[in-house]
Amino acid sequence: MTTTTAAPIAMITPDPEADSRRRRGLRRMRTLAVLLLAFAAVVYLATLGQHGFLGFVNAGAEASMVGAIADWFAVTALFRHPLGLPVPHTALIPRHKDELGRSLEEFVGENFLQERVIRDRVATATISLRVGEWLADPEHVRRVVDEVSEVAAIGLGNVRDDLVADLITEAVVPAFREERLSPLAGRLLTEVVRDNIHQGLVDLGLDELHTWLVEHPDTVADVLEQRAPWWAPPRLNEAVTRRVHAELVTWVAEIRADPDHQARRALDSMLTQLADDLLHDPDTQQRLEHLKERLLDHPQIAESAIALWNALRRVLQESLLDRDGALRARLARELTAFGVRLRDDADLRARLDGMAADLAVFAVERYGAEVTTVITHTIERWDGREAARRIELHVGRDLQFIRINGTIVGGLVGVLIHAVTVVVR
Repeated sequence: MTTTTAAPIAMITPDPEADSRRRRGLRRMRTLAVLLLAFAAVVYLATLGQHGFLGFVNAGAEASMVGAIADWFAVTALFRHPLGLPVPHTALIPRHKDELGRSLEEFVGENFLQERVIRDRVATATISLRVGEWLADPEHVRRVVDEVSEVAAIGLGNVRDDLVADLITEAVVPAFREERLSPLAGRLLTEVVRDNIHQGLVDLGLDELHTWLVEHPDTVADVLEQRAPWWAPPRLNEAVTRRVHAELVTWVAEIRADPDHQARRALDSMLTQLADDLLHDPDTQQRLEHLKERLLDHPQIAESAIALWNALRRVLQESLLDRDGALRARLARELTAFGVRLRDDADLRARLDGMAADLAVFAVERYGAEVTTVITHTIERWDGREAARRIELHVGRDLQFIRINGTIVGGLVGVLIHAVTVVVR
């Protein structure tokens, strides 16, 4: 059995211009550190064997060189072998990058992805207050509505008909086949009748019927005359027709005006009985299920669904793309009202911030380990020398201050040691 390991991958440079600036800065600091070392060496050689004040200068220069070279060795050993010599415990980052990745993963997990830290950060961020203040600005609301509308319109346009057909035939239709509709329809109809929800539809139908009867008396007369006996005199038929039309108009007007009309009560009674039959009568239930199966087996159901979807999509797209349309105006009003309420309602902000914190904690507890593992896996796949080069590019400029400080502090310590030596002698 053989195992394979992923080949090292090159590190990505997200900003070449930034890397160029870092490289120039690192080069300048290296040059400064080398110049200080060279200056210390020149001073040391110029004052070699001198006594008195120059002896102090010579001791300081000597110690400066020692400090500079020691710190150069320490800084260089992090990234490569000094002078290319394989000295033990050098080139630490290329050799131990995997351990560094695991340590970094543990550090992030233990110090950043903790519930207390996350909740404190969410509370400090005051997300809901910022969102409320931002949405309270009409210009911001307009930007949100424009972006959401355009993205939604593009998304609707990208939904293909074959996907809709597959959804209908493979998901919706099988679900309807398995679900018994009669109990659902019975409960729904019971609620509708109990709460008089259907009365609005009845009123609408009565209004339309009354308007049609008033505006089309000739059509009503034609229908009635076609059903009159052949032997009836025309004058009698005309009189009866006018009378029936007038009675129809009056009757519909009475039903429309009287919420407690006998016809309305009869309709309520019929609907109540139908709801009860849908819940308890096997014959009624069976007839509804047969009707459902006939509808689902109809070959045009997918095409009808696609046609309905296309009509709905077209209306939605036109509404979304109309900058002065009612839909965008309504979205803007609702967003503005929400932003104002969010800005002014401290209790609402507290609830939303609490929900945001709970969501963040849940995400971290569920996926935090996978997120931090990315650090280890990514560093393990880096090429060691390339990783060292990139890390040095980011932190090497600051590390050169160690060399500079070592040169200066070493010189001061050298002067101090020389002074102690002179005093002791």
